[in-house]
Amino acid sequence: MKSNLTTLCYIEKEGSYLMLHRVSKKNDINKDKWIGVGGHFEENESPEECLLREAKEETGLTLTSWRFRGIVTFISDRWPTEYMCLYTADGYTGNLKECDEGKLEWVPISDLDQLNLWEGDKIFHKLIIENHPFFSLKLRYEGDRLMEALLDGKDLLKQNSRIIE
Repeated sequence: MKSNLTTLCYIEKEGSYLMLHRVSKKNDINKDKWIGVGGHFEENESPEECLLREAKEETGLTLTSWRFRGIVTFISDRWPTEYMCLYTADGYTGNLKECDEGKLEWVPISDLDQLNLWEGDKIFHKLIIENHPFFSLKLRYEGDRLMEALLDGKDLLKQNSRIIE
């Protein structure tokens, strides 16, 4: 059984993030969405070990500089609850390779909202871009629809928060 602990990383270069367009895997909950790189913890891995292994497996890059940005709790009526360790990285060595989970592409950060993203991803992109301190974000989905978003325990959807504008 897969762990319900995951990592996700946005690797940055010259104002762009390395994004993965999930078009290759069958039965993929992220099918046709654009996400960062990452995946499920393996047995006995720390978050950083999972981050480094997944980045290397999916991109061919070895991360040399990264930052732990927050914990995201995903709840859905279609899959088990997932706890994601969210990172950004601004240093790496190696050469980009093809990914068997989809197409890797450098996307200007200013263009991210034009991609097919999960609604909740737009919230944590904004938090990262605004250099928000370490955060806990709870996102609850019904199907593809975001029904609840709690940032550090505060309801973003009911507060008409500027975070989700």
